[in-house]
Amino acid sequence: MTLMLEEIHQQPQVLARAVEQESAKVAALAEAIRARNIRQVVIAARGTSDHAATYAKYLIEIYCGIPVSLAAPSVYTLYARKVDLSGCLVLGISQSGQALDVVQTLESAQEVGALTACITNVEGSSLTKVSDFALYCLAGEEKAVAATKTYTASLVLIALLVAHWSGETSLLEGLKQLPEQIAQVLPLAEQIEKTVERYRYIEECAVLARGLNQATALEAALKMTETSYLVAKAYSMADFLHGPIAIVSEGFPCFLYAPDGYAYPSMLELAQKLESRGAETVIFAHSAEILGLATRPIAVPVNINESLSPLLYIVPGQLWANYLSVARGQNPDRPRGLSKVTLTR
Repeated sequence: MTLMLEEIHQQPQVLARAVEQESAKVAALAEAIRARNIRQVVIAARGTSDHAATYAKYLIEIYCGIPVSLAAPSVYTLYARKVDLSGCLVLGISQSGQALDVVQTLESAQEVGALTACITNVEGSSLTKVSDFALYCLAGEEKAVAATKTYTASLVLIALLVAHWSGETSLLEGLKQLPEQIAQVLPLAEQIEKTVERYRYIEECAVLARGLNQATALEAALKMTETSYLVAKAYSMADFLHGPIAIVSEGFPCFLYAPDGYAYPSMLELAQKLESRGAETVIFAHSAEILGLATRPIAVPVNINESLSPLLYIVPGQLWANYLSVARGQNPDRPRGLSKVTLTR
């Protein structure tokens, strides 16, 4: 068993621990947000953490009605400029807590009196020292280079924050059920291990979702790219129809993440269009309707609240990346040219 696979299977315990042990700190941050009447959120992140930020943007705007922007850290590092972030919540997300450009963004925000917070897996890291509130993934050491359990733990902390900030009790109840729901998805590993053999020689593909699960498409594509060295391009379904669908000819591989919810009808429409073009489709979904359009359906056995579905649907994406890498003769734990911590300025 690869380290990556071990860490995928640790996620139910990791997420349960984060919900139980970090809720009080998350609630305190939510209270500070209300006390300061925060009207805008700016998030600084890179790589996998940037995909968590994409989820945060959707969730905060949907439930809290507050605009969220993703910071351009190079403004602070490469161009040495200052941005007036006073009155904002500036949230840094970095699993290692050592992303220099993310740290510098929060440091600049603190200088102008912004409320700062971070999500990280490393206590006492550089990012925590420039944060008024530090929220921890509590994932333990992540030994595989490709992040899995720290990604889903980051999403849990984001959902917890939004639940406490908005007062949306359905999110809190859903988070309590999530570890068991992920445990129900993990047995898909056997089916996925067999299915990836059909795709071991692909060199490019499209990974598609919409809305909240745009984060899932981005993260699933990254996992395939960094562990199997193929060109996996993530698109919003809406953007894909505006031009990139032209790349799809007969046999072109497309991966669709399509849980039930507001985004489902548009994903069903996309699946129908791809079928008409003869695309090779792998569809991760709960609904039998859209699964019936797939070349290879991956039936997710849990019907989850769409707002929390990115925490669940990325798990089969992680499993897919692990087994595809192994099938291609690669080592998903040690992708070539990559290290666990990437320092950029």
